[in-house]
Amino acid sequence: MRDRRDDPGALRRRLAGSRSAELRAWERRRTPVETGRERAEPTRPARPARSEDTGTLGLKAGLQQRVLDELGRRNLLDADEATLGGVVDELVASALANDELALNEGERRVLVDELRQEMLGLGPLAPLMSDPAVTDVLVVGADRVYVERFGKLELTGVRFRNDEHVMRVIERIATGVGRRIDASSPMADLRLRDGSRVNATIPPVSPRGPTLSIRRFGRRRLSARELVDFGSISPTMVDFLATSVRARKNILVSGGTGSGKSTLLGAMAEWIPAEERIVTIEDTLELMLDQEHVVSLETRPPNVEGSGRITARDLVVNSLRMRPDRVIVGEVRGGEALDMLQAMNTGHDGSLGTIHANSPRDALARLETMVLMAGVELPSRAIREQIAAAIHLLVQVRRYEDGVRRIEGIAEIVGLEGTTPLLQDLFRFEHRGVRQGRVQGEFAATGIMPHFAEELRSQGREMPLEWFQRAEPAR
Repeated sequence: MRDRRDDPGALRRRLAGSRSAELRAWERRRTPVETGRERAEPTRPARPARSEDTGTLGLKAGLQQRVLDELGRRNLLDADEATLGGVVDELVASALANDELALNEGERRVLVDELRQEMLGLGPLAPLMSDPAVTDVLVVGADRVYVERFGKLELTGVRFRNDEHVMRVIERIATGVGRRIDASSPMADLRLRDGSRVNATIPPVSPRGPTLSIRRFGRRRLSARELVDFGSISPTMVDFLATSVRARKNILVSGGTGSGKSTLLGAMAEWIPAEERIVTIEDTLELMLDQEHVVSLETRPPNVEGSGRITARDLVVNSLRMRPDRVIVGEVRGGEALDMLQAMNTGHDGSLGTIHANSPRDALARLETMVLMAGVELPSRAIREQIAAAIHLLVQVRRYEDGVRRIEGIAEIVGLEGTTPLLQDLFRFEHRGVRQGRVQGEFAATGIMPHFAEELRSQGREMPLEWFQRAEPAR
């Protein structure tokens, strides 16, 4: 029986990715059937290929094949990534030296790094992932890669050789976290080693080709004072939220996708006293907290057999058995809403979380819907009573036209009027228009004191009246 380590083909499948049967079937479907007329399909404008791009791509493809052949000959199938990386560097340098290519030292070094990424990393996406200004990398096709910088989407000059090249990168990411993506599971939520969140789709879900969406997270947590400098929040609002967090008020941050909910949640968590025990619950670990006594829990998708799934609701229930002082839910999106509300109403004050919603009123409606997703038949009034009793503050965040993420408003839930939760605005951002691409406006207090202000004063916590009387210009 032939040893697996003697099979160069197996090594090629591991390092470069094999051409899957699903991809071949998809390509056959794309080939027009000879029936006298071709099927009309929407076409996308092709970007003109530059001659130097074509030459570089061809050179890398040829060198990659030669290195794969040599690795197979050396029986390095079971080598770890560090060993493979060193061997790849050696072989590429040797190949370049023997061919006497017209490349200077800097160009050779760049080519070695790019080829190493092609075989062991993210390929053409590596330069984008090293740019700290890039927050999202979106691969729409082999020749269309977009990034988000400073809140704005832009088309880059990065390109893959073809859709199979994109497919290999996706398979490499999935393999690195022990996941599989194929025709039976054509969608996958993955994670890179740096914590970046990845979503990938392949045919038949995305008929025009594989797609890749990477959401990057900062290498460090932004502080509240930095958010003030960025013009995301006013100093008075920072003082108010800090006092509320320390006073163990339950706060929900709401906003749309990419509006800065997690960033604000992390900044708010810095006000939790260091001696308290914190349990965080997330789909993908994003929060970076300064406190030492932090337990981080992460959901898990089902395995290839469809079992082993761990939901956020499972983790919320389990966290209550871990003696937490604070429970932080990265995003409330399902039946865990019921358990979170019950925890807030039974002694776990000071909990924090985020929710997708376009306004505080929408956040309450979504929260009610998610409680019903728990499968427990509760009357609407009972759910709203729990919400009104559990949540003290709703902080609405929004990404404005100039790409800056700002707090749009802070509202307090003050009870029910009939069956409708009552909200009162404490602070808001007053939009004054746009000038030279920059949103103009100011953070303003509404003149309304929160209902719990008297309670905080009785505890010796300062909440000055002037916080709620003056307006502050946005930076």
